[in-house]
Amino acid sequence: MEDQKEYILGINLEELERLRFQHGVWKKVTDSFFDRIGVAKGWKCLDVGSGPGFVSMDLRERVGESGEITALEPAQYYLDHYKGEADKRGWKNINYIQGTAETASLPKDRYDLIFVRWVIGFVPDPEKFIGNLIPSLKRGGLIAIEDYLYSGLGLYPKGGAFDHALDMVIKHWAVSGGDAFVAAKIPAIFRKYGLALVDYSPQCLAGGPDSGVIEWADKFFTKHMHLMVASGATTKKLGDAMLQDWYAHRMNPDTIFCSPIVVDMAGKKQ
Repeated sequence: MEDQKEYILGINLEELERLRFQHGVWKKVTDSFFDRIGVAKGWKCLDVGSGPGFVSMDLRERVGESGEITALEPAQYYLDHYKGEADKRGWKNINYIQGTAETASLPKDRYDLIFVRWVIGFVPDPEKFIGNLIPSLKRGGLIAIEDYLYSGLGLYPKGGAFDHALDMVIKHWAVSGGDAFVAAKIPAIFRKYGLALVDYSPQCLAGGPDSGVIEWADKFFTKHMHLMVASGATTKKLGDAMLQDWYAHRMNPDTIFCSPIVVDMAGKKQ
């Protein structure tokens, strides 16, 4: 499919279910971000790279019938999933746009909130990405981004092949022009476009072998290792060794996994 090339991680039911689980693990982090920036009834929100619509549905609960949610998503497969969920709930104030921040024709001065989670780290030109969105934001509106400073990733006790995972992910993101440390660039981009930085909060989750966060990582590394081998981010030999090390840690009751840092970032249009 044409939109497949927009996704380094794939477009299919297995990936949709991984995204659902991921949303559940990180939901408290995202909800807290929305609390801090004051998402309220009546807001018009654009969810950029909405995927299957899990965050869009949470936003719809916050803005209510008087608000509006627009899902911007390149994969029709994921848009169809969200539309099915919205239709089951009888929601009428939902819009669907197939496209990307770089290509879509968006309304001007419309949105109170433009939200972007785990998208901008994959794009080759984050400055252009943000610049294309600003005209759609109302004066006083917010661009809110959640994305990685991938440092922080750790599996303990250390000393095994999985210690190479951080370097592998950095290389894999870069294959399509992405940046696993994109969060470090966002404040400068906001400043260039005259956006006031109103939130910059790092988040990290950690837990043992039965925690939600290690299961989230498991669904990523075990399901996508073959993609990282295929992209040249690692070799099959090292990839297999990393998975063996990972499985051994999952059996060790003393294991601790630390997620990569995810940064909440919000800029206000002056």
